[in-house]
Amino acid sequence: MKKSNLKSRAETTLFLLVSVDGKISSGESDTLDSDWDWKRIHGVKEGLAQYYQIEQTTDLHSLITGKVLAKLDANEREIPEERPESSAFLNIIVIDRKPWLSNHGVRSGSNGFKNLYIVTNNTSHPAHDLQTEIYNLTVIHYREEIDFSDLFQRIYQEHGVERITIQSGGMLNAVLVRNGLIDHLLIVIAPLLIGGKATPTLVDGRSFQTEAELMGIKALQLTKCEELKESYVCLEYDVIQNTIIDSK
Repeated sequence: MKKSNLKSRAETTLFLLVSVDGKISSGESDTLDSDWDWKRIHGVKEGLAQYYQIEQTTDLHSLITGKVLAKLDANEREIPEERPESSAFLNIIVIDRKPWLSNHGVRSGSNGFKNLYIVTNNTSHPAHDLQTEIYNLTVIHYREEIDFSDLFQRIYQEHGVERITIQSGGMLNAVLVRNGLIDHLLIVIAPLLIGGKATPTLVDGRSFQTEAELMGIKALQLTKCEELKESYVCLEYDVIQNTIIDSK
């Protein structure tokens, strides 16, 4: 993928599996999830493995949310005595305000990755008490709202993270896109239609209401279009950060 001339922050790629109508989940409820549901749908399940194969080729640093890690049973998963071989290479940045992760979830996460970064504005997050105990745990704390522009600068300048693959939800994606913090898109389109006004999409957040807010729209430049097997499609884009709009 084309490398930009970024100097001050990590370069980012938003990587997600979406339906043809842009949905990233099966519905509004937390009990519905693309990872679990789509592999059971005939006409969709046959090609789903291709998404996970592409995922294996993404950056060694990934950004997800604490909610996603909790959904992957981090809070209940048994911690093996020996670290998995894959943990020697992969790094994870977890945005966790609530927090979704328990003390055990933080320990489990640190065991599964080379480095675990917990980003939070919650002073009661269990990761705070584990920093001195877990050697590969770094807590990045914000007193108020998480400043993602600052985060991507710090993660680059202080920790040497040059590239991040982002796999987060529509609300966080909206914040990142509208603040010019997504550089590339890598989208795998699954052959299904889901619908539903409240079903999470690739980019959610508040809808624009004024003409001035149109400056928040980001045009894209297609860099790759690949037809996969079983009616799947993989698209790659560069994000054009400087939005230019002609006058009426």
